[in-house]
Amino acid sequence: PPNLVRPLQRLGLLQRLQSKAVRLETAWEFRRWQNGAVLFAQPMGDVCEAMYGAACYVAHRADLLDCLIEQIKPADLRLAHRCTGIVQQGEQVQLTFSTANANIEASADVVIGADGIHSQVRACVAPSLEARFSGLCAWRCLVSADRAPRFAHRPVQSLWLGPGRHFVHYPVRDSTLINIVAIAPAGDWRDESWSAQGDIADLAREFDGWDDRVCRLIGAAESTSRWALYDREPLPQWCEGRVALIGDAAHAMLPFFAQGAAQAVEDAEALAHCLRGVCSSQAAQALVRYQRIRQPRADRVLLMSRGREVRNHLADGEQQRERDAQLQGGDPLRQSAWLYGDGHERDHLSTL
Repeated sequence: PPNLVRPLQRLGLLQRLQSKAVRLETAWEFRRWQNGAVLFAQPMGDVCEAMYGAACYVAHRADLLDCLIEQIKPADLRLAHRCTGIVQQGEQVQLTFSTANANIEASADVVIGADGIHSQVRACVAPSLEARFSGLCAWRCLVSADRAPRFAHRPVQSLWLGPGRHFVHYPVRDSTLINIVAIAPAGDWRDESWSAQGDIADLAREFDGWDDRVCRLIGAAESTSRWALYDREPLPQWCEGRVALIGDAAHAMLPFFAQGAAQAVEDAEALAHCLRGVCSSQAAQALVRYQRIRQPRADRVLLMSRGREVRNHLADGEQQRERDAQLQGGDPLRQSAWLYGDGHERDHLSTL
């Protein structure tokens, strides 16, 4: 979304992203589950760019990560280190890492926990809060464009709404792949893992009876991952002394507004500005400032992302017809100005 694209522009990375991402010409193309009737479609492309100074793109997550990781010197990136201990001592933080061969100790002026919804670093910052289970799971597939039906190739983010579930698809990786995200009741499934594998036959059964185009797109998939959807209540604080949280470690949210990565990038930019030029003795105050800038906005997005599935998953009937009528009369791109616009960036980053 535009609030992620603008920071990449400032880093000089937009051209790199554009080489792999797909510029959306239409977003929020809501369709009826049974026959594909279009309930609402939002023009994006030039309209979005004129309103918010950036277009909206869809991308393979790995391509976005590559964009960022290429800016890091290889020697500065150490993989396969699991943080097992953090102790704050004066103006230093002592860390212990477990690797395949040994335990390694290190010290730092500041520690940033970017370790996700199951963050280990969070225990140093905030009281324990159990992840909240949504009752839903997400199925994800990447389908080769050569196998996918032609209707799925369009630079459009389509959302099919139906009783108890919804189905999303759009092209990624320079339109060579079609990404599928299908949300359905989780049943007994509780695994929250990027690597947990699902069964295509189970996914197909979830959408049995839907429009044939949905069924054909599922049938073109050769594999699927599946994970249960969790979020957390807003944390009382994001930092303690010289330790702070960022991204899902600070504000794990449901994916229904597609803002998880965008909010993490906003965190990173604000944090970088807060720490720039700060000496070690001022580090803790800089982290408090970062929290003050970012926490209200990210928590608002977190809470906004809840309950969307109720609206998306209405059974056919009066409430569903009312929702569809509201969709047809909506203006979500303009209504998202508080989220997509750059007002918060001007207010906060210009003063840092």
